[in-house]
Amino acid sequence: MAARILDGTKIAGEIRAEVAAQAKALALSGVRPGLAVVLVGHNPASEVYVRGKVKSSQEVGLYSEQHALPETTTTDELLALIADLNRRDEIDGILVQLPLPAHVDAKKVLLAVDPAKDVDGFHPMNVGYLSTQRPGLVPCTPAGVMEILKRGGIPVAGQEVVVVGRSDIVGKPVAMLLLNQNATVTVCHSKTRDLPGVCRRADILVAAIGRAGMVTRDYVKPGATVIDVGINRITDRSEFDRFFPGNKAGNKKREETFLAKGSTLVGDVHPEVAEIAGAITPVPGGVGPLTIAMLMANTVKAAMLRRGI
Repeated sequence: MAARILDGTKIAGEIRAEVAAQAKALALSGVRPGLAVVLVGHNPASEVYVRGKVKSSQEVGLYSEQHALPETTTTDELLALIADLNRRDEIDGILVQLPLPAHVDAKKVLLAVDPAKDVDGFHPMNVGYLSTQRPGLVPCTPAGVMEILKRGGIPVAGQEVVVVGRSDIVGKPVAMLLLNQNATVTVCHSKTRDLPGVCRRADILVAAIGRAGMVTRDYVKPGATVIDVGINRITDRSEFDRFFPGNKAGNKKREETFLAKGSTLVGDVHPEVAEIAGAITPVPGGVGPLTIAMLMANTVKAAMLRRGI
Protein backbone atom coordinates (compact mmCIF):
# COMPACT_ATOMS: atom_id res chain seq x y z
CA MET A 1 0.00 0.00 0.00
CA ALA A 2 1.38 3.41 -1.00
CA ALA A 3 2.20 5.98 1.67
CA ARG A 4 -0.14 8.83 2.57
CA ILE A 5 1.19 12.02 0.98
CA LEU A 6 1.74 14.91 3.42
CA ASP A 7 0.86 17.87 1.21
CA GLY A 8 3.19 20.76 2.10
CA THR A 9 1.66 23.12 -0.46
CA LYS A 10 -1.78 22.77 1.16
CA ILE A 11 -0.39 23.22 4.70
CA ALA A 12 1.65 26.26 3.60
CA GLY A 13 -1.55 27.77 2.18
CA GLU A 14 -3.31 27.34 5.55
CA ILE A 15 -0.41 29.01 7.40
CA ARG A 16 -0.26 31.92 4.95
CA ALA A 17 -4.00 32.50 5.40
CA GLU A 18 -3.50 32.55 9.20
CA VAL A 19 -0.54 34.97 8.85
CA ALA A 20 -2.60 37.26 6.57
CA ALA A 21 -5.37 37.34 9.21
CA GLN A 22 -2.83 38.17 11.96
CA ALA A 23 -1.27 40.91 9.81
CA LYS A 24 -4.73 42.38 9.18
CA ALA A 25 -5.50 42.38 12.92
CA LEU A 26 -2.13 44.07 13.66
CA ALA A 27 -2.82 46.70 10.98
CA LEU A 28 -5.96 47.73 12.90
CA SER A 29 -3.72 48.64 15.84
CA GLY A 30 -1.37 50.59 13.54
CA VAL A 31 1.33 47.91 13.19
CA ARG A 32 2.45 46.60 9.79
CA PRO A 33 5.09 43.88 10.21
CA GLY A 34 8.13 44.64 8.03
CA LEU A 35 10.70 42.30 6.48
CA ALA A 36 14.05 43.35 4.96
CA VAL A 37 15.80 40.83 2.71
CA VAL A 38 19.52 41.32 2.01
CA LEU A 39 21.06 39.74 -1.09
CA VAL A 40 24.75 40.03 -1.99
CA GLY A 41 26.03 39.19 -5.49
CA HIS A 42 24.34 37.23 -8.28
CA ASN A 43 23.50 33.68 -7.25
CA PRO A 44 20.59 32.67 -9.56
CA ALA A 45 19.07 30.27 -6.98
CA SER A 46 19.28 32.94 -4.25
CA GLU A 47 17.66 35.52 -6.54
CA VAL A 48 14.72 33.16 -7.15
CA TYR A 49 14.33 32.54 -3.39
CA VAL A 50 14.47 36.27 -2.61
CA ARG A 51 11.84 37.12 -5.24
CA GLY A 52 9.61 34.44 -3.75
CA LYS A 53 10.06 35.81 -0.22
CA VAL A 54 9.31 39.41 -1.24
CA LYS A 55 6.26 38.34 -3.30
CA SER A 56 4.91 36.20 -0.42
CA SER A 57 5.36 39.10 2.04
CA GLN A 58 3.24 41.37 -0.14
CA GLU A 59 0.56 38.69 -0.61
CA VAL A 60 0.02 38.28 3.14
CA GLY A 61 0.03 42.04 3.80
CA LEU A 62 3.53 42.52 5.23
CA TYR A 63 5.79 45.45 4.36
CA SER A 64 8.91 44.21 2.60
CA GLU A 65 12.05 45.68 1.10
CA GLN A 66 14.93 44.12 -0.79
CA HIS A 67 18.55 45.25 -0.50
CA ALA A 68 20.49 43.87 -3.49
CA LEU A 69 24.20 44.57 -3.06
CA PRO A 70 27.05 43.99 -5.54
CA GLU A 71 29.32 40.94 -5.35
CA THR A 72 32.18 43.24 -4.24
CA THR A 73 30.40 44.32 -1.02
CA THR A 74 32.75 44.06 1.98
CA THR A 75 31.97 42.62 5.39
CA ASP A 76 32.10 46.15 6.87
CA GLU A 77 29.65 47.55 4.31
CA LEU A 78 27.25 44.71 5.04
CA LEU A 79 27.61 45.25 8.80
CA ALA A 80 26.77 48.95 8.31
CA LEU A 81 23.55 48.01 6.46
CA ILE A 82 22.59 45.50 9.19
CA ALA A 83 23.20 48.15 11.89
CA ASP A 84 20.89 50.54 10.02
CA LEU A 85 18.14 47.87 9.67
CA ASN A 86 18.52 46.99 13.38
CA ARG A 87 17.79 50.66 14.27
CA ARG A 88 14.71 51.05 12.06
CA ASP A 89 11.54 50.42 14.02
CA GLU A 90 9.37 49.59 10.97
CA ILE A 91 11.65 46.61 10.19
CA ASP A 92 10.68 43.59 12.32
CA GLY A 93 12.59 40.92 10.43
CA ILE A 94 16.02 40.89 8.78
CA LEU A 95 16.94 38.04 6.48
CA VAL A 96 20.44 37.75 5.03
CA GLN A 97 20.22 35.38 2.06
CA LEU A 98 22.91 32.68 2.17
CA PRO A 99 25.36 31.79 0.75
CA LEU A 100 27.31 35.07 0.95
CA PRO A 101 30.38 35.62 -1.30
CA ALA A 102 33.51 33.82 -0.02
CA HIS A 103 35.30 37.05 1.03
CA VAL A 104 32.43 38.05 3.39
CA ASP A 105 32.60 36.86 7.01
CA ALA A 106 29.16 35.21 7.11
CA LYS A 107 29.34 34.31 10.83
CA LYS A 108 30.13 37.92 11.76
CA VAL A 109 27.27 39.21 9.61
CA LEU A 110 24.68 36.80 11.05
CA LEU A 111 25.87 37.62 14.58
CA ALA A 112 25.27 41.34 13.88
CA VAL A 113 21.52 40.86 13.26
CA ASP A 114 19.42 41.91 16.26
CA PRO A 115 18.16 38.58 17.76
CA ALA A 116 14.67 40.15 18.05
CA LYS A 117 14.68 40.62 14.25
CA ASP A 118 16.45 37.35 13.36
CA VAL A 119 13.58 35.72 11.41
CA ASP A 120 15.94 32.95 10.21
CA GLY A 121 16.46 31.87 13.84
CA PHE A 122 20.23 31.49 13.29
CA HIS A 123 21.50 33.88 16.00
CA PRO A 124 23.13 32.07 18.96
CA MET A 125 20.66 33.80 21.29
CA ASN A 126 17.69 32.28 19.44
CA VAL A 127 19.48 28.92 19.30
CA GLY A 128 19.84 29.20 23.09
CA TYR A 129 16.16 30.10 23.50
CA LEU A 130 15.20 27.03 21.45
CA SER A 131 17.38 24.67 23.48
CA THR A 132 16.05 26.04 26.79
CA GLN A 133 12.40 26.20 25.61
CA ARG A 134 12.02 29.98 25.86
CA PRO A 135 9.98 32.02 23.37
CA GLY A 136 12.15 33.09 20.43
CA LEU A 137 12.45 32.82 16.66
CA VAL A 138 12.90 29.30 15.29
CA PRO A 139 14.59 28.43 11.93
CA CYS A 140 11.95 28.32 9.19
CA THR A 141 12.52 24.87 7.66
CA PRO A 142 12.57 22.97 11.00
CA ALA A 143 9.48 24.95 12.13
CA GLY A 144 7.83 23.88 8.85
CA VAL A 145 8.66 20.22 9.53
CA MET A 146 6.89 20.50 12.90
CA GLU A 147 3.82 22.05 11.25
CA ILE A 148 3.65 19.19 8.73
CA LEU A 149 3.73 16.64 11.55
CA LYS A 150 1.17 18.54 13.63
CA ARG A 151 -1.27 19.29 10.82
CA GLY A 152 -0.69 15.86 9.25
CA GLY A 153 -1.91 14.26 12.48
CA ILE A 154 1.44 12.49 13.14
CA PRO A 155 2.01 12.02 16.91
CA VAL A 156 5.50 13.05 18.09
CA ALA A 157 5.56 12.48 21.88
CA GLY A 158 7.14 9.15 22.78
CA GLN A 159 8.04 8.36 19.16
CA GLU A 160 11.50 7.25 18.10
CA VAL A 161 12.82 9.84 15.64
CA VAL A 162 15.98 9.67 13.56
CA VAL A 163 17.33 12.87 11.97
CA VAL A 164 19.89 12.32 9.20
CA GLY A 165 22.05 15.46 8.96
CA ARG A 166 23.45 17.72 11.68
CA SER A 167 23.52 21.16 10.02
CA ASP A 168 22.91 24.28 12.12
CA ILE A 169 20.14 25.25 9.68
CA VAL A 170 18.04 22.04 9.72
CA GLY A 171 19.44 18.97 11.50
CA LYS A 172 20.26 20.38 14.94
CA PRO A 173 17.22 22.70 15.32
CA VAL A 174 14.73 20.07 14.10
CA ALA A 175 16.23 17.58 16.58
CA MET A 176 15.78 20.15 19.37
CA LEU A 177 12.17 20.91 18.38
CA LEU A 178 11.33 17.20 18.34
CA LEU A 179 13.05 16.70 21.70
CA ASN A 180 11.04 19.62 23.11
CA GLN A 181 7.90 17.74 21.95
CA ASN A 182 8.99 14.65 23.94
CA ALA A 183 10.28 12.51 21.08
CA THR A 184 13.30 10.24 21.55
CA VAL A 185 15.76 11.66 19.03
CA THR A 186 18.88 10.21 17.38
CA VAL A 187 20.95 12.52 15.14
CA CYS A 188 22.99 10.78 12.43
CA HIS A 189 25.77 12.03 10.14
CA SER A 190 28.58 10.87 7.85
CA LYS A 191 30.43 9.14 10.71
CA THR A 192 27.41 7.16 11.96
CA ARG A 193 28.00 3.39 11.96
CA ASP A 194 25.35 1.25 10.21
CA LEU A 195 23.25 4.22 9.10
CA PRO A 196 20.49 2.08 7.48
CA GLY A 197 20.16 0.04 10.70
CA VAL A 198 19.82 3.16 12.86
CA CYS A 199 17.28 4.68 10.46
CA ARG A 200 15.17 1.50 10.44
CA ARG A 201 14.42 2.01 14.16
CA ALA A 202 12.63 5.28 13.43
CA ASP A 203 8.89 5.86 13.72
CA ILE A 204 9.64 9.25 12.12
CA LEU A 205 12.64 9.64 9.79
CA VAL A 206 13.82 13.16 8.85
CA ALA A 207 16.27 13.24 5.91
CA ALA A 208 18.33 16.44 5.61
CA ILE A 209 21.65 15.42 4.08
CA GLY A 210 21.66 17.04 0.65
CA ARG A 211 22.32 13.82 -1.31
CA ALA A 212 19.80 12.84 -3.96
CA GLY A 213 17.89 9.65 -3.17
CA MET A 214 20.37 8.46 -0.54
CA VAL A 215 17.63 7.12 1.75
CA THR A 216 16.37 3.94 0.08
CA ARG A 217 13.77 1.40 1.22
CA ASP A 218 16.33 -0.49 3.36
CA TYR A 219 16.61 2.61 5.59
CA VAL A 220 12.91 2.68 6.41
CA LYS A 221 10.75 0.70 8.81
CA PRO A 222 7.46 -0.25 7.11
CA GLY A 223 4.74 2.21 8.12
CA ALA A 224 7.18 4.93 9.29
CA THR A 225 6.61 8.63 8.59
CA VAL A 226 9.33 10.01 6.29
CA ILE A 227 10.03 13.76 6.12
CA ASP A 228 12.24 14.62 3.14
CA VAL A 229 13.96 18.00 3.59
CA GLY A 230 16.31 17.55 0.61
CA ILE A 231 16.00 19.47 -2.65
CA ASN A 232 18.41 18.21 -5.32
CA ARG A 233 18.28 19.06 -9.03
CA ILE A 234 19.09 16.18 -11.37
CA THR A 235 19.88 16.78 -15.04
CA ASP A 236 21.28 13.41 -16.08
CA ARG A 237 18.98 11.00 -17.95
CA SER A 238 20.48 7.86 -16.36
CA GLU A 239 19.97 9.43 -12.91
CA PHE A 240 16.35 10.19 -13.84
CA ASP A 241 15.77 6.57 -14.89
CA ARG A 242 17.29 5.31 -11.62
CA PHE A 243 14.78 7.36 -9.60
CA PHE A 244 11.78 7.13 -11.92
CA PRO A 245 11.58 3.82 -13.82
CA GLY A 246 9.51 4.18 -17.01
CA ASN A 247 6.82 1.62 -16.15
CA LYS A 248 5.72 3.27 -12.87
CA ALA A 249 2.41 5.15 -12.74
CA GLY A 250 2.86 8.88 -12.22
CA ASN A 251 6.38 8.92 -13.67
CA LYS A 252 5.18 9.69 -17.20
CA LYS A 253 4.15 13.25 -16.32
CA ARG A 254 7.44 13.85 -14.52
CA GLU A 255 9.32 12.49 -17.53
CA GLU A 256 7.54 14.94 -19.85
CA THR A 257 8.57 17.82 -17.56
CA PHE A 258 12.13 16.49 -17.36
CA LEU A 259 12.42 16.29 -21.16
CA ALA A 260 10.97 19.80 -21.56
CA LYS A 261 13.06 21.47 -18.81
CA GLY A 262 16.15 19.26 -18.82
CA SER A 263 15.96 18.79 -15.05
CA THR A 264 13.76 17.66 -12.19
CA LEU A 265 13.87 17.97 -8.41
CA VAL A 266 14.34 14.98 -6.14
CA GLY A 267 14.70 14.77 -2.39
CA ASP A 268 17.19 12.96 -0.18
CA VAL A 269 14.70 10.06 -0.11
CA HIS A 270 14.43 7.67 -3.06
CA PRO A 271 10.88 7.67 -4.52
CA GLU A 272 10.66 3.87 -3.92
CA VAL A 273 10.34 4.60 -0.17
CA ALA A 274 6.72 5.71 -0.80
CA GLU A 275 5.92 2.01 -1.33
CA ILE A 276 6.66 1.07 2.30
CA ALA A 277 6.35 4.30 4.36
CA GLY A 278 3.12 5.07 6.20
CA ALA A 279 3.27 8.77 5.31
CA ILE A 280 5.77 10.79 3.27
CA THR A 281 6.45 14.35 2.10
CA PRO A 282 6.85 14.69 -1.68
CA VAL A 283 9.59 16.66 -3.47
CA PRO A 284 8.63 19.14 -4.75
CA GLY A 285 5.56 20.18 -2.75
CA GLY A 286 6.54 18.89 0.70
CA VAL A 287 8.79 20.76 3.13
CA GLY A 288 9.84 23.41 0.55
CA PRO A 289 6.64 25.52 0.52
CA LEU A 290 6.62 25.57 4.34
CA THR A 291 9.97 27.38 4.54
CA ILE A 292 8.61 30.64 3.08
CA ALA A 293 5.29 30.28 4.94
CA MET A 294 7.18 30.00 8.25
CA LEU A 295 9.30 33.03 7.33
CA MET A 296 6.07 35.04 7.03
CA ALA A 297 4.87 33.60 10.37
CA ASN A 298 8.22 34.48 12.00
CA THR A 299 8.02 38.09 10.74
CA VAL A 300 4.59 38.51 12.35
CA LYS A 301 5.81 36.74 15.51
CA ALA A 302 8.84 39.10 15.66
CA ALA A 303 6.55 42.15 15.27
CA MET A 304 4.41 40.92 18.18
CA LEU A 305 7.29 39.86 20.46
CA ARG A 306 9.09 43.18 19.88
CA ARG A 307 5.97 45.10 20.92
CA GLY A 308 4.99 42.81 23.78
CA ILE A 309 1.71 41.87 22.07
